[in-house]
Amino acid sequence: MKRIVFCDFDGTITVDETFVAVLRKFAPVLSAKLLPEMYAKRLTLREGVKEILQSIPSVNYPEILEFTKPQLIRPGFIELLDFLEFQGVSLIVISGGLRGMVEVVLDRIVHRIEKIYAVDVDISSAYLKVNSEYEGDTELIAKVQVMDQYLADEKIAIGDSITDLNMGLQASIVFARSPLAQYLDEHQKPYIPWNDFFQIRDYLVKSWS
Repeated sequence: MKRIVFCDFDGTITVDETFVAVLRKFAPVLSAKLLPEMYAKRLTLREGVKEILQSIPSVNYPEILEFTKPQLIRPGFIELLDFLEFQGVSLIVISGGLRGMVEVVLDRIVHRIEKIYAVDVDISSAYLKVNSEYEGDTELIAKVQVMDQYLADEKIAIGDSITDLNMGLQASIVFARSPLAQYLDEHQKPYIPWNDFFQIRDYLVKSWS
């Protein structure tokens, strides 16, 4: 059986919601106005995140990466990677946040990730300019578009937030933390609750054996 794992980054691989913290720190006024609208689904992630990011001066970009660098990785992630590599199963990171942030946090283990899909930014102008190959109707990174590129009998999604809802709805198996769990409940989509990656690894060890 061909299997593949799609994993969110912010608040999933990282302990904290790094990207939201960046938006709040570097664009506090606009974030206070637009983030609640996105969580309430009155404003799309694509519109809201793009507007906030493009209000941030490009000179702040190095500071954004420095702010992100010390973020902690959730326990068990390395052990999950070890297990997946042993099984010959790829892990793809799909983040609605910035590629640079993903890369500085993963640092020495970045080469163990099959591929990273995230938002790129152009810093050649006065303000950040967002570039995304996978911009969808509602998302800056349309996670289902990314998933559709991969053929597999079983597609496993791991996430924690509204940004992972579409991915979770499309997956064969979804591991969900709050608030993603609540959004999946609304759609009556079954999921497996989790707190750390050891639980995910242990579940997969049992179900794949």
